[in-house]
Amino acid sequence: MKSPIVNRLHTTFIPVTDLKRSARWYSELIGEPFTEENVHPPVYNLPMTTPTGVTLDAGLEHVTPSSHPLFNFHTEDIDASYRFVEQLGYTIKSDIQRFEDVSFFNIQDPDGNIVMICTG
Repeated sequence: MKSPIVNRLHTTFIPVTDLKRSARWYSELIGEPFTEENVHPPVYNLPMTTPTGVTLDAGLEHVTPSSHPLFNFHTEDIDASYRFVEQLGYTIKSDIQRFEDVSFFNIQDPDGNIVMICTG
């Protein structure tokens, strides 16, 4: 039977408690300009360069952060990305892990969600 569901990730929802704080944090992480006046609760869509969206969702009654990454942001240069995150003062949860075809490290957003930065 052919599925009517498309084999493509559409949007990742990230539960947050403070929409403006998280919108600023994620915008800085991906190098996008941030204007607080553009944040209209309960959700904020990060400006992405791919069809897959990222939506910050502050409309939940209770936020339980994920203790492991549910998605990753791509990088071509893992070392430059690590230094960039350090310069931002963000919480780094793991050193760079290097394998033959992929490298990654994990950081923590303001709500405690784990976000992976990954090559490959």
